[in-house]
Amino acid sequence: MLTTLTARVLEGSDRGSGARLDAYRVDGTFHIDIALPGADTASIDITADGGALTVRAARRRPGPETPPAVVTEHPAGTLVREVPLAGRFDTDRLDARYDDGVLTLSIPALEGTPRRTGAAV
Repeated sequence: MLTTLTARVLEGSDRGSGARLDAYRVDGTFHIDIALPGADTASIDITADGGALTVRAARRRPGPETPPAVVTEHPAGTLVREVPLAGRFDTDRLDARYDDGVLTLSIPALEGTPRRTGAAV
């Protein structure tokens, strides 16, 4: 299950979404760190539907008082990132924090989710 989850997360990492992520699992909780530098906190929207999380966030261009840009590498507009969830997770208990341009999501696994036993064969 974790191998499938990891593969599915990595499949989306080169899709040019503009929102890079790191995902890891610790003690039955799946953690996702999504880079959203410059995103307006009030614009961040997280939905869980059909075995996937979708994160949307808006980043605005600087106002007219800002000098004209010579180079612009941070796109303005809406960033969207979908993260497939392979396995059973309690999305009702999802915890989200936005700090220093990184959205951190923590999603506990539901009880009864299959786990490796560590038994040798």
